[in-house]
Amino acid sequence: MVSSISLLGATGSIGMQTLDAVRNCLPDVRVAALSGFSNMEALAPLVDEFKPEMVWVPDGEATEKLKEVSKFAFESEILTGDEGLILCAAESNAEIVVNALVGRAGLAPTIAAINSGKNIALANKETLVTAGELVMSLAHEKKVRITPIDSEHSAIWQCLQGSDWDDIEKIILTASGGPFRGLSREEVANATARDALKHPNWDMGAKITIDSATLMNKGLELIEAMWLFNQPLENIEILVHPQSIIHSMVQFTDGSVIAQMGLPDMRLPILYALSAPDRVETGFPRVDFLKCGNLTFEPPNTEKFPCLALARQAARTGGTLPAVMNFINEWAVGQFLQGKIRFYDISEIIAEAFGIYKVKKVAALSDICEAEGWAAEFIKGR
Repeated sequence: MVSSISLLGATGSIGMQTLDAVRNCLPDVRVAALSGFSNMEALAPLVDEFKPEMVWVPDGEATEKLKEVSKFAFESEILTGDEGLILCAAESNAEIVVNALVGRAGLAPTIAAINSGKNIALANKETLVTAGELVMSLAHEKKVRITPIDSEHSAIWQCLQGSDWDDIEKIILTASGGPFRGLSREEVANATARDALKHPNWDMGAKITIDSATLMNKGLELIEAMWLFNQPLENIEILVHPQSIIHSMVQFTDGSVIAQMGLPDMRLPILYALSAPDRVETGFPRVDFLKCGNLTFEPPNTEKFPCLALARQAARTGGTLPAVMNFINEWAVGQFLQGKIRFYDISEIIAEAFGIYKVKKVAALSDICEAEGWAAEFIKGR
């Protein structure tokens, strides 16, 4: 059982649910470090409650705001900037780093934490999408364990407990289908950010919710699963499962299938990431199979949701293409949330980049930085 954590991204959806799980189910776990990006009003009561040794905020202005709204007699060390976030991940007296950051910001702290020998509970899928080979190789070298927090990858990990990974025939990732599953392509084309943020089952942050609406989230999870479970692309199938009760499945070489099931509650995979192989008793709601209705499945519609096909292309090509895709998608989602582009512009801009980008092999972190630099130039002025 984990004794202490550093939590990166404390005020986001996963961060808040992590602290709720600690508060209600892991009262002996010490929170050694917290980071928050823009919402100091949300971060301050968490600092007051958990009294971490380290707190990260982006800059001096945020520092002053945090001190202003905090009731805690401030004894925590306040860190700022990129280097401060790396210190928060690597130098705190924590046994495990929970990376709940959103987007590309999660990569550097993860690498720093691994280099310092800390285990990682990973919710930041972009870390493995952009640098999976580097991160997993480094984790193996440093003998660091990476445990997944995504509900789908946690489900796969749980299905594999006690099994030989060589016996995997197929991993089946499930997807809710998002808020636009039952709409026509024409209706989807006219959807607004407000429409896309109405996820039918999960309570997530804005970026991940839009990725769910485009099915890019499932594409990112596919690439993440390839690295986490050392599987080729052809061994991973995606099925739309609107009820979100089966979180993912593993089919083995003898033909048997093991599924992990539960209500759509992110606190469950968070707890398992922090306690595995033990399980923590909770008072959380249980599945009632007499009331949850039929469990249904359908193939994803990549004509209506082309981001998934683009992610598969990136996974198949490999190299620096996933990093370019992730960078442009992150930017495009932000533009869509601001009403500056339309829903299908997200996939069209990524596809345009794919048509002209010259993919390179990833031998070092600098290769990823170079690819992201190309992507930054590509979107400049749009």
